[in-house]
Amino acid sequence: MTVTVYGIANCDTVKKARTWLDAQGIAYHFADYKKVGAEPGKLAGWIEQAGLDKVLNRAGTTFKKLGDAEKASAADPGTAIGLMVEQPSMIKRPIVEHDNGLLVGFNETAWAAALKRA
Repeated sequence: MTVTVYGIANCDTVKKARTWLDAQGIAYHFADYKKVGAEPGKLAGWIEQAGLDKVLNRAGTTFKKLGDAEKASAADPGTAIGLMVEQPSMIKRPIVEHDNGLLVGFNETAWAAALKRA
């Protein structure tokens, strides 16, 4: 199974997720937004699969620091993608692409069901 984990290396949730993957013996490639950036096309695909509300991290401090007008404009997927490209901290972490689909955020039960099938 091909597994790619997208996130930020120093994010506590990403660290937990990577530790869990290692403990399960699941091989993966890690793509750090801070080093490789976030691709608009990939973000659009994730939004199409999982929805904007799952992909855009509205709970994080980066989003909360936006002005009211920017927050409101983030309801538009095109605008939200632009914001996430500029500030990858606004992308929910981690996002995992795997042979059977997409996982957004770390949920051990969901990850076990999706990633242990192979």
